[in-house]
Amino acid sequence: MDCAELTARLDDELATAAYADLDASANGLQVGPATQQVDHVAFAVDAAAETIERASEAGADLLVTHHGLSWGGFERVTGKHYRRIAALLDDDIALYVSHLPLDGHQEFGNAAGVADVLNLGNRSPFGELGGEYIGQRGTATDPYTVDTLAERLEANLETGGQGIQTLDFGPSSIRDVAIVTGSGVDWLDEAIEKGVDALVTGEGKGKAYHEAREAGIHVFLAGHYATETFGMQALQEIVEEWGVETTFVDHPTGL
Repeated sequence: MDCAELTARLDDELATAAYADLDASANGLQVGPATQQVDHVAFAVDAAAETIERASEAGADLLVTHHGLSWGGFERVTGKHYRRIAALLDDDIALYVSHLPLDGHQEFGNAAGVADVLNLGNRSPFGELGGEYIGQRGTATDPYTVDTLAERLEANLETGGQGIQTLDFGPSSIRDVAIVTGSGVDWLDEAIEKGVDALVTGEGKGKAYHEAREAGIHVFLAGHYATETFGMQALQEIVEEWGVETTFVDHPTGL
């Protein structure tokens, strides 16, 4: 399959165009010619020196990542930008990126993957951003306690050996859970407004402690990387169904 066809199909699956004015990430094909033949696709959370090298070792023609290289464009291609782009060009590897579109996809996005882990039902979009959504909300089939929810996350997420941090300020029985993966604590206000019992995200900010405490809501910080592997793994399965060889490059950061 040529790169243009494959990336166009990914754009359609992810509704990439809907996030064009909302996301600092340049989603879609970031590096490489659209005419390139793609027989092997590597998937990784981050476009970094390590993941590019391992994609090359796997023989990939295209690397698909959640975090790409262009966040509002480049003024200069030097330093880390040069090293990463040069590594792609040297081995004829194209780069496709999906940031917020992959966070918010309600079927196979990152938040949907965390909701699957927690066995949430009655799901709906959460994490409003400019008319689109980057997260998901749902109801636990069986209520969680803080400890059992944290244990469930820790058992099913690639945390790099780090534990799940909790801000334990909500009800003893957790049923209604909102999820915004990665750096999603900025949607704590929406979670409070909608009356959920807990917000699950990747990483926090200092102000979240007092806001959660005063509002009586739990916050679970499960790691930026750990909460954002699900979408890439789901995309890998989709591309395999299209008859293309794939590799998942797992490089947990513990953050």
